[in-house]
Amino acid sequence: MTQVLLPLALLANGLAAGVLVATVLGVVPFYRTLSADLYVRAHAFAVGRYDPFQPACLLVTFAADAAIVLTEPSGAGRALCAAAGLTAVSVVAVSLTRNVPMNRWIKAQDPRAMPAGWDMEGFRSRWARWNSRRTALAVLALVLNAAAAAVLL
Repeated sequence: MTQVLLPLALLANGLAAGVLVATVLGVVPFYRTLSADLYVRAHAFAVGRYDPFQPACLLVTFAADAAIVLTEPSGAGRALCAAAGLTAVSVVAVSLTRNVPMNRWIKAQDPRAMPAGWDMEGFRSRWARWNSRRTALAVLALVLNAAAAAVLL
């Protein structure tokens, strides 16, 4: 069972981490170059594409890691998969409590009539900071899953 579940966890985790790393390396720096109206449009456009994909990958990662924890006899492998699964779920938690509410807010705005006094730089910085944190967690989960593969496969 581990020979099927662990590659699945690695694939899903790698895809989620890759999307997040790409966001840190390319999307966030691009967002910082945009005027408020263009930023709102670009952010709203991207949200509808990344949000359904990334959480689904992380939940598949968690499910595969959890199944390994329940079925694998190796204590070291179980511990690594448990840590990876919990770390993947923590990415979802950060997303749901920090980035997703900000994404919903920005998506609901009219780019031609932003609220008076909106601190665009503060908003972008907070969103980028939480995005960097969840990216680090996703990469850590991937490292833990890779370590589990080294032990179990």
